Amino acid sequence: MARSLAAPAPRRVPRRRTRPGRARLALGLPRPLAGVGRIGRGAISFVWTRRRLRLALLAFLIALPLLGGGWLWLRHSSLVAVEHVQMRGLAAVHGADIGAIETALKSTARGMSTLDVHPAALRAAVASYPIVRSVRARASFPHGLRIEVVEQPPVAALVIGGARTAVAADGVVLGPGLLSSSLPVVNAGKAYAAEAAATTASTSSTTTLPIIGQGVRGSQLLGALAALGTVPAPLARDVTRTYSGPKGLTVVLRNGLLVYFGDGTRPHAKWLSLARVLADSSSAGAAYIDVRLPERPAAGFAPGTIPPGASSTETEPLSSSDPETAIKLAAGVNATVGG
Repeated sequence: MARSLAAPAPRRVPRRRTRPGRARLALGLPRPLAGVGRIGRGAISFVWTRRRLRLALLAFLIALPLLGGGWLWLRHSSLVAVEHVQMRGLAAVHGADIGAIETALKSTARGMSTLDVHPAALRAAVASYPIVRSVRARASFPHGLRIEVVEQPPVAALVIGGARTAVAADGVVLGPGLLSSSLPVVNAGKAYAAEAAATTASTSSTTTLPIIGQGVRGSQLLGALAALGTVPAPLARDVTRTYSGPKGLTVVLRNGLLVYFGDGTRPHAKWLSLARVLADSSSAGAAYIDVRLPERPAAGFAPGTIPPGASSTETEPLSSSDPETAIKLAAGVNATVGG
């Protein structure tokens, strides 16, 4: 009996039905996105099948661009235009500059609205005046604007090559127009000039004044300016000049008294220490006061000078974070230093 050698027909495996979400997963759509899609379609379907919600949604979509356009129109309309400008902070500016700064700020401010204030535009309007460090503005609805000018006043008269210019505590050159007789003199001598030349590609900056608005170079020079920028007001009128000597940064007071700072670090503590020594009657007639270590200041006397109490005066450790104490203690500086 003959047998058939034909291969049996393959069995068909029924395909399993997959839910729509699973089919998307097979195509590579992450499961969280698939869930979000189902929620979104469900929400649209829920709103669209209800007439009131559908009308509200359509009204919102139509009103949205109108509201946006209305807000943009209001921001630049005369209803909120700046009309009244108040200025604060112009204390150290003198002469024609104060009027020019006020005019520039007010004219720029009147082109704004109280809903659209641009501090950067105000700062750009006075960028040519280096004494202005920053500008702050606060709107007062509907037509007011308060502008506060933060200054960087001059702290010294910098002398370079026989020419003078006013400089701020951070070394920014303010120009000769802000010079006054009360400013202490900082002479950019050979030590300052050599250090400045080492940090520049050209040595011309050591013999000519830097451009107004630019900063001076040299750690010694910047240290001296930083120290002068922190001097308490009662002591400021007695400081005449600074220079770099064997004891480092040296401050000269009006009666010739030398103050050895060493460097520009911890200036608040050193000024406070100086005020403590000057307020002590035992330091009268001293030739120098050493505050390089502000916790242990010392008053030195010239040879042959008999000190009123002892050859040196030392005080207890001081606090460098109490400027009010420095001002109070420096109240007797005029009587101590003869002026």
